[in-house]
Amino acid sequence: MIANLPMYQRPELVEAHDTYWALIRNNLMTEGIDCPAHLSQDAGEMEVWKRKDLVLSQTCGRPYSTILHEDVTLIGTPDFGIKECPPGYYRSAFIIHKDDTRTDLSEFEHSAFAFNAPISQSGYNAARNVTMKLGFFFENKICSGGHLNSMKMIANCDADIAAIDAVSLSLAKKYEEFHTNFKILCWTPPTPSLPYITAKGADSGLFFRAIQKALRALPKDTRIKLMIKDLIKIPKEDYFI
Repeated sequence: MIANLPMYQRPELVEAHDTYWALIRNNLMTEGIDCPAHLSQDAGEMEVWKRKDLVLSQTCGRPYSTILHEDVTLIGTPDFGIKECPPGYYRSAFIIHKDDTRTDLSEFEHSAFAFNAPISQSGYNAARNVTMKLGFFFENKICSGGHLNSMKMIANCDADIAAIDAVSLSLAKKYEEFHTNFKILCWTPPTPSLPYITAKGADSGLFFRAIQKALRALPKDTRIKLMIKDLIKIPKEDYFI
């Protein structure tokens, strides 16, 4: 069996994620669900998501809708309280270097676009949906391997533009000095945020209640670090965008 919460892990949040998991684990164990003692934060994401003994993980909306939805159980979606988004939704910021003088997204058609992964909703699909409405998608695309890497590329002028989800952006502004070297050009429309999943056939209601109870028991400083306000039920169909 395995569990992880891979989406927003970083050194400053290890203790917060461990505290969160300990509360979730206790609630699940009370309901008779066997759980690993620790999160497997360094395990490969897709490998974890496809395991039949998956207890809990957090995935991205795009892999959920395109690859995973028939093989896992959707539990619910954390609400990060993102401005101008419905509960449980988030959006991405198009960021550019602070010295870039361009003011319109259409001016970046031939520019270098850094993205975390082609399966990403926030870093790739959301950007494609917006630019396609303008009649293009970036000609020069560079896979950075992660939102943090994409932001560094913009800050260092190794790429011209990137789409970064609001939570990753907030964490970078809190913990990374280089955030002063980029600025926000514009935002994508809101889409459902990153859902929690468990193995196929599991009782989603039981897991939902266990996680919601854990959220309510989190120390205030831990909740603030993780930025999670609540757990929301979003219909499965809403992820097919």
